[in-house]
Amino acid sequence: MSSDVGFPADLSLAPTPHEAPRVIRVSHLGKQYQLGTRARYRTLREALVESAMGIARSVGRGRTRRAVERFWALDDVSFDVAQGDVVGIIGRNGSGKSTLLKILSRIVEPTRGTVDLEGRVGSLLEVGTGFHPDLTGRENVFLSGAILGMRRTEIDEKFDEIVEFAEVERFIDTQVKHYSSGMYMRLAFSVAAHLEPDILVVDEVLAVGDAAFQKKCLGKMGTVARHGRTVLFVSHNMGAVVSLCSRALLLQSGHLVLDSDPITVAARYQATLTAAPTSTTDLAGAEHYGSGKARFVSLQFVPERRDGTTREMMCPGSRLRVETRIVCSAPVDSANVGITIYDASGYRLVDANTAMQGRFVSMKPGDEACVDFALDDVRLKPGTYLVGLWMGRSNVEDIDGILYAATLEVEPDPQQLQHSEQFPGSYLCAFKHSVVISTQAGDVAPPGVRDEPGQRSAAGASR
Repeated sequence: MSSDVGFPADLSLAPTPHEAPRVIRVSHLGKQYQLGTRARYRTLREALVESAMGIARSVGRGRTRRAVERFWALDDVSFDVAQGDVVGIIGRNGSGKSTLLKILSRIVEPTRGTVDLEGRVGSLLEVGTGFHPDLTGRENVFLSGAILGMRRTEIDEKFDEIVEFAEVERFIDTQVKHYSSGMYMRLAFSVAAHLEPDILVVDEVLAVGDAAFQKKCLGKMGTVARHGRTVLFVSHNMGAVVSLCSRALLLQSGHLVLDSDPITVAARYQATLTAAPTSTTDLAGAEHYGSGKARFVSLQFVPERRDGTTREMMCPGSRLRVETRIVCSAPVDSANVGITIYDASGYRLVDANTAMQGRFVSMKPGDEACVDFALDDVRLKPGTYLVGLWMGRSNVEDIDGILYAATLEVEPDPQQLQHSEQFPGSYLCAFKHSVVISTQAGDVAPPGVRDEPGQRSAAGASR
């Protein structure tokens, strides 16, 4: 393990033949934090606060002090990034993503290991980073450019484009401390993307701003990447990662656990989100209603592929087996058993019950029934849904019911992600499409013909 700590001055990233030059080299990187202590760098205000805390500690001397706790936000992380790569960095909250970007952006130094960077770095890590609140938007644009090492004439050339993209023309001469978080983010992203850093570092830019601005940001990052600049992009939007990135890194508890293509990494990440998809939910503590002659006691979801094998997560288009167990304490005659899937607002989306297929359930005290529903080609869009259970006789008797027995998480299928935009709604329709374009000469380009001068065609299918 390297004993060097910090940022070496010698950036020897000579490319090998036929390879793009490496602009980032991370070697055995580690960052340790000590809980309950302050960083070594301090503002005047922090120094005064620490002085006051010192007085308080002297007054309380003799009391038991809590043992110092340390943890590694990053531990032995190594990877290289070539010029022009667009690398997605994904992982659950607390996995070390933001710490990694702060080190790459030279905001904090590593505890151990080295980071070699070649070229100027533009960072957009969070609202409030990089701008001085007492300066106007105009002044902050020029300040950010100067920090990147740009000449004033270079910034002047980009200024109008930056302001137009950010949509803050009316407020460009207002102090940014008076901006809304959306205005601040728009201008900060526009500066980071337009001032042409060699390496663009972006942390969850989609977390702030409306859908139109998010789409605009994704488009701009795609343009930056096509111009050969390197992009490091942290996001929970798997569609954006798959469509924008040529490679992805998966962090888990401070460790780099996977470095591969975006689809493979996205699938692995989503598998960590859906813990034990076939685990059984105990319904003993659920809120039941009805006569109580029989009761639902457990519920299980089993996502499946079309060949019947179990999936790690529920995705649009998957099969879903819903298995529930019922115990009987009093005679039940010809009851209907059903499940209902609701969206987050409580709107009914899916109904399935035994009566729909001419089947009714009769039980005696002491009996136990297992009722399984196999839902085929379930095309709910990614999101969280609620599942309810009911047993009874319509308009006659509710035997047992649980309005919301469990939640069902539907995740995007990495194999099917073709674009970054997530459209609203609950249902994802299966469809096919074709496009036939006539040329100016009146000829029709048949599907599948390669584009030639004067002739264009496109065809495709999507499921």
